[in-house]
Amino acid sequence: MENQIPSFIGIDPTAGRQPFTFAALDQERHLLALSAGDIDELFTFMNDHPPAVVAVNAPPRPNHSLVRKSLEKQHLAQGQLRGSDLRLAENDLRGRGIHVSPTPSRVELCPTWMQMSFDLYRRLDYSGYRQYPSKQAPHQWVETHPHAAFCTLLDRIPLPKPTIEGRLQRQIALYERGVGIKDPMGFFEEITRHKLLQGFLPMEIVYDPEELDALMAAYMAWCVNNCPQETILVGDAEEGRIALPVAILKENYG
Repeated sequence: MENQIPSFIGIDPTAGRQPFTFAALDQERHLLALSAGDIDELFTFMNDHPPAVVAVNAPPRPNHSLVRKSLEKQHLAQGQLRGSDLRLAENDLRGRGIHVSPTPSRVELCPTWMQMSFDLYRRLDYSGYRQYPSKQAPHQWVETHPHAAFCTLLDRIPLPKPTIEGRLQRQIALYERGVGIKDPMGFFEEITRHKLLQGFLPMEIVYDPEELDALMAAYMAWCVNNCPQETILVGDAEEGRIALPVAILKENYG
């Protein structure tokens, strides 16, 4: 394993039949692999593509009530504290018009995919991965948020992810950043009048939403390792910071 070239892996936990979607890029951002499976299949995948950095589209732990405590210091009424059960990073991004799911302060209130991600981080820690940035650790993990990352790359809120146009938009953003995936413009080259009339679209060219999120996460793993000066960490280190592919955030992306 020590003689193998390190890769950069992105992981997208979901609540679906395949709980994890994962992608691996090499140093030149070529796509090494893209797959899905359970946590054991994920770690087998990682053994086959030993990563320098793993980027996960999920929080590592519940929030530490930092947002709520900050609001309480302002002596706000109880009703004004509604919606404060989230992390600093999530509060920051929401304030910029980027919708992100809140991470509750209690594990039992967290959705299944979040609880699954907590187990993933524990297993990463047990396997010797350390939270980025950690200069002494050869293997590191970092949290990212693909939707927020696409917002920053596109300088706006992207089109809805489930739609074909939203998926193509995200795929173009990654392709233009040098990620070695299928050229999304090939989708349009394959469309003919006959195919449209028959309802045949070249969907094999377009990645699924979960795959696009995993690919963006893998790209973020590559970014923090290769161009950290062009990335930003949002939030509190103890509570969880989100890595994004820009040096400075806009005030609003809405």
